[in-house]
Amino acid sequence: MAKFSRIEVVSKMKSTVIVPVFYNSDLTTTLEVISTAYKAGIRVFEFTNRGEQADQIFIELIKVVRAEFPDMAVGIGSIVDEFTAAIFIQNGADFIVSPLFNPEIGKICNRRKIAWFPGCTTVSEVSNAHECGAEVVKIFPANSFDAKGFIKGVKAPMPWTDVMPTGGVSPTIEDIKSWLDVGVSCVGIGDKLLVKADAGYDYEATYERLQSLMEFVADYKEGTVAV
Repeated sequence: MAKFSRIEVVSKMKSTVIVPVFYNSDLTTTLEVISTAYKAGIRVFEFTNRGEQADQIFIELIKVVRAEFPDMAVGIGSIVDEFTAAIFIQNGADFIVSPLFNPEIGKICNRRKIAWFPGCTTVSEVSNAHECGAEVVKIFPANSFDAKGFIKGVKAPMPWTDVMPTGGVSPTIEDIKSWLDVGVSCVGIGDKLLVKADAGYDYEATYERLQSLMEFVADYKEGTVAV
C-alpha cells in the first residue's frame, strides 16, 4: 500500500517543485537515478508505465526505495485506465499520474486515498478533475500549446488551482523560474533532466544540475530571487 497520503505527496511536490519523470527497463539504472535525485533533495519521483512488465520492475523498485530512500514518494505515470491504476496501487504506488482525464481513475484513487494527477488541457477538464478529487492537475503536453498563457488564464478565475506542467519543461533555472512566475506548483521533467554520458548517464553531473535547481527553488520560495 502507499506510504504517503495524497496530502503528504502534494506537500512534497510543492516543497521541492522538481518532479523527475523517468522510465528504464534496468532496475539498477533506475535506482541510481533515484539515488542521485534523493541526494539532491528531491522527494517525489514518477516512474512511468512505458515498457513491458513495468509493473514487475516497479514492485522491486518500491522495495528498495522504502528501505533506502524512506522520504521519497514514488508514483506511476502514463496510466490511462482504472485497471492498470489498481495494479500499481496494490503494489505500493504513492500516486497515479495520467496523460489524460479519466474520471474512473479518479474514483479508484479516491477509494484508496491515493493522490491522482490527471492530464488536462482545457478549463472544463481542470474543473472536472477538481470535482473528481485531483489536488494537482497535470498540464500535458505542455510543449504542444501556450501552456504558460493557459495556466495564467486558468488561475485568474480559479486561483485555487494547483498545476504541474509536464512535457517541454527544461532543466534550467531560467525555464523553471518562468514556470514558477506564472503560478505552477511544481514541474514534471523527463529524461532531459539527466546529463547523458556515452555509457548511459553522468550521475555526478546530474547531481550538480539537480542541486543547483533545488538551491534556486529554495531561494525562490524565500523570496530572494527577483520575480
